Amino acid sequence: MDIMETIKNQIEGNAVILYMKGSPNQPQCGFSARAAEALMQCGKRFAYVDVLANPDVRSNLPKYGDWPTFPQLWVGGELIGGSDIILEMHESGELRDLIEESVQE
Repeated sequence: MDIMETIKNQIEGNAVILYMKGSPNQPQCGFSARAAEALMQCGKRFAYVDVLANPDVRSNLPKYGDWPTFPQLWVGGELIGGSDIILEMHESGELRDLIEESVQE
């Protein structure tokens, strides 16, 4: 399976997935740390991919989603955006609503 197919399967196979540097418990950059924290405060489980440990994903995801930076949040198969958008949505309450609608636990 090629990397674009892998990325597609990751996005379609997870209601909420965060592509970030590091992990939610050990982020490797401030932007990823803030994005993961905002998601964790929503109280729902989410998948993540450490792009530092997956260089093929890191180099190809920007082409797949036409978004150049990390982190990248995908919900329901759609790109939501990066750190600034995630934080704005978190502050307004929109992020929690979106996550709750998307995650059926």
